[in-house]
Parts: sequence; structure tokens; C-alpha cells
Amino acid sequence: MKRIALTILLALMPALAATLAAAQSYDDVVEAQILPGWRLPNGDHMAALHLKLAPGWKTYWRSPGDAGIPPQFDWGGAQNMAAIGVYWPAPVVFWQSGMRSVGYKDSVILPLKIRVKTPGRDARLGGVIDIGICKDVCLPHRIRVSAELSAGQTKPDPAIAAAMADVPFGASDAGVTHVACRITPRADGMGLRVAIDMPPGTGREETVIEAADPNLWIADPETGWQGGQLIAETRVTHMSGGAFALDRSGLRITVLGGRMPVDIRGCAG
Repeated sequence: MKRIALTILLALMPALAATLAAAQSYDDVVEAQILPGWRLPNGDHMAALHLKLAPGWKTYWRSPGDAGIPPQFDWGGAQNMAAIGVYWPAPVVFWQSGMRSVGYKDSVILPLKIRVKTPGRDARLGGVIDIGICKDVCLPHRIRVSAELSAGQTKPDPAIAAAMADVPFGASDAGVTHVACRITPRADGMGLRVAIDMPPGTGREETVIEAADPNLWIADPETGWQGGQLIAETRVTHMSGGAFALDRSGLRITVLGGRMPVDIRGCAG
């Protein structure tokens, strides 16, 4: 199963990255920096991770598809921070050798909303990020970043603001009126059919479906319009191969390739 292979790859990423680095450096493929951003009136801080990729290379979204490697963040070098949230601008769907992946090419800015422990004081954002990079082959790559975040900087960064504007719309803002999920038993897990009532799209829509339980694997859906609804059909299995329950309210459905990207949380039975 592709998902099991991906899990093993993630577990081996640090050692594999070190081995690859010894053979060939890929530091010139990815340039990473922290945009220090600005302090918000409520004491939180907006910053961002800016990744610049060499021509022809891409990296992956939070849910990269069967052919991708999900990013892993370790903010162990952070100071005066209580929590860090990552915002994900709408990605692009890639097809290569008949397999789908979801991610970014050229450049991406990932906004970071930081809850500061002591709002009136400066903070430091630092850590290690493991990402996948892909051109003709796909490889794990480790980057290290750090930056000082000044409490006195209150002017917004237009680049971060633009990236926030690219985050998918919520369901109500996109005109979604109803989402229904139908589950059917299968010998190899569960079948899942999602029917979305929303304004007509482009006919090029792709969907990504994520479960709240990280042990569940959801295959890349088959997506298309039927009777005025956007339909996504897929298969769900548990990493253990055993029986499981699927919480419909914990499903997250992202619609890409349409007139606007849409982020839908939960669905009815």
C-alpha cells in the first residue's frame, strides 16, 4: 500500500536526508527564509515561511496525495511562543506518471500565526522543517530557519497579506449550501461518496479529503459534476488494516481547480 510506504519514508526521512546530502547537495534547489511580519493588536504575531524553488522543482501541500511527502515542522528553536499555526495558500494539483500530488512550484509563502507568551516582548522563531522536493525524482529535504520577531513592528507585510488572501474560501463564502457523505462497506475498508451543493464550476475540479484521525488513509478521489452537484468518490482504510469508525464531522474537503478554492469542514450523513 502506498500509504504504508509513505509512513516508512517519513520515519526514515532524517537518515535518508543525511545520506542524500552526503551524495549530493540540494541546498541550491530550495531557498528558505522567515518573513518576520508584524505584531497584531491582540498580541499575536503574523510571520511567514517563504520557500523559493529552482526552476522545474516543486514542494508539497499539507496533504500531498499518494505521490507526495507531507511537510513536518519542528519549532524547537522558538522562544517566547505558546503556539504556531500554519496557513496554507491554495495549492496546485500535479500529475506525473499517472500519479497525483498536491503542492507548489516556483515560490510559496506559508503564513504563520504565532501566539506569543509575553505579548509585549520580542520573540524568536526557529526550527527544522522536513519537506519533499520533486523534479524528475522526489526527495526528502531538511531546512533550518530562524528569525527575530520584533514586538515593535506593527506594519503589515504585503507579501504575507497576499498569501493570506490565497488561502481557500470557507464553505459559506464560496456558496456551498449542503455537503452529504455516504459511507458504504468494502472488503478493503470503506467507500466514501461526498456530494457538494455549490455554484457551477469549471469542470476541472479536484478534491482532497482529509480525516481528523491521522491513522486513516483516504485515496485520491474521483471528482466530477453530476446533476448539479460536485461528487467526490474515494476509499478509506485504516493504517492497521483493521476495522475503524469514520467521523463525518472530522472530514475536511478541499476543492481545487474551480472558480475559487474552497475549504469545507465536516459533512452530513
